[in-house]
Amino acid sequence: MNKSRKFSAGRRKFLKGAAVAGAATLAVPTGVAQNQLAQPQRATAAPVTAPGAEAGTPPEVDVLTADRCGSDFMVDVIKSLDIEYFCSNPGSSFRALHESVINYGGNTKPEFITCCHEESSVGMAHGYAKIEGKPLGVLAHGTVGLQHASMAIFNAYCDRVPMYIIVGNTIDATMRRPGVEWVHSVQDAAAMVRDYIKWDDLPISLQHFAESAVRAYKITMTPPMGPVLLVADSELQERPIEASDKLRQLRPTKSAPPQGDSGAVAEAARYLVAAENPVIIADRAARTQAGVKYLIELAEALQAPVIDQGGRMNFPSQHPLNHSDRGRAAIAEADVILGLELTDFWGAVNAFRDQLHRTSRPITKTGAKLISISASDLYTKSNYQDFQRFPEVDISMAADAEATLPALTEAVRRLITADRRNAFQARATKLANARQAVTERVRADATYGWDASPISTARMSAELWAQIKNEDWSLVSPTLGGWPQRFWTIDKHYQFIGGPGAYGVGYCAPAATGA
Repeated sequence: MNKSRKFSAGRRKFLKGAAVAGAATLAVPTGVAQNQLAQPQRATAAPVTAPGAEAGTPPEVDVLTADRCGSDFMVDVIKSLDIEYFCSNPGSSFRALHESVINYGGNTKPEFITCCHEESSVGMAHGYAKIEGKPLGVLAHGTVGLQHASMAIFNAYCDRVPMYIIVGNTIDATMRRPGVEWVHSVQDAAAMVRDYIKWDDLPISLQHFAESAVRAYKITMTPPMGPVLLVADSELQERPIEASDKLRQLRPTKSAPPQGDSGAVAEAARYLVAAENPVIIADRAARTQAGVKYLIELAEALQAPVIDQGGRMNFPSQHPLNHSDRGRAAIAEADVILGLELTDFWGAVNAFRDQLHRTSRPITKTGAKLISISASDLYTKSNYQDFQRFPEVDISMAADAEATLPALTEAVRRLITADRRNAFQARATKLANARQAVTERVRADATYGWDASPISTARMSAELWAQIKNEDWSLVSPTLGGWPQRFWTIDKHYQFIGGPGAYGVGYCAPAATGA
């Protein structure tokens, strides 16, 4: 710490005790030490008295401690956010915050989890967020830590998950240790990742930190979700809090997810009810189990097939209206298509050929109506262009799909007449036959290489399902060629959490650990 104090150091008393014990050991008179060396070595019991007992009072030791430093207040603020864990590869730029989490905060909510690499820390936070629906904290050490973490942060950004990152940094150049601390410090730490985080700030006072910490949590949890980053200055962490400092914690609040405009919802409902072949495509639509329930209710009200693109577990895999395995055929037949939080709506309704000359063509029939509900329309960056080709849609709602679905389903139900209900039942029979045909084709496809070595992904999926189907399980990596979605009964939100977002190598293992 940056101030010397010669008083009892509270929870840090062990530091002074250890230093005094070391000094007492060194204070044994020279003659005594030489006499001990001259004696023959014998196997005797250890003396009851301390080695330095004969030396009298040990010299006063100048121990650098502080009872109440800025990092303690930071931990108080973090505790108010209900962040259960902080994953980190420890570094000196946040040593005070690390110590406060352990000793002042009792290492609980948040609990410090040591990782071997920052990319692992962020990957764990990525998987955790998709299971728990809230952020896990990440601590990164200056320039090197944040650069290590950057690819995993980009994954999380593209996958629209909440994440709470704190980066340690020594901003005041006059306070940096010579050598390594200069290359581990930076003028604008967040600049390294600013293109693919949702928000960042550099608090210059503890009250500033209190406000920004709560603001960051609110921003990361508001759809479209994404990583946020705070820079924690090492001096601000380590400086003792003065009695004159009037610090106040703010009460955290969450924003209600944005819902679709009522007029747009009503118009979308009219399109869907009047359609002969409506199709629903979902990618990152269901943030929670409630989102799965809402999508089931809409699909069943319309008797419309659902294509689950797998960004999240949006729709039960064995539901009769799950037509993910005949997605292209369903889209080609559709006269109205509802896209829910689609990463790439244009790609869903167009065929793209990547050969000597790249060409594309629509796969929808002429006059098909397209409806989009996506919170991604509320937040777009420029440099990293994960927004894909621009889709020409008829109704666009810049809103959270999960929050909008109940109102849309209610509007649909109000418009269903007896004639439309009869038409829906006839459509249900047709869809059941189409799904049965696809199921038989999938089973036939699975037989190819069934007895091959190495084992086929289809057989591995079938064998795994036989072992886990009665357990409480979760498939946390997008593996096995999609066969689990065909063979397994996946009906809980946490049973499948999608992929890495930016297709970055190294996502699966840490994300599985975090999940």
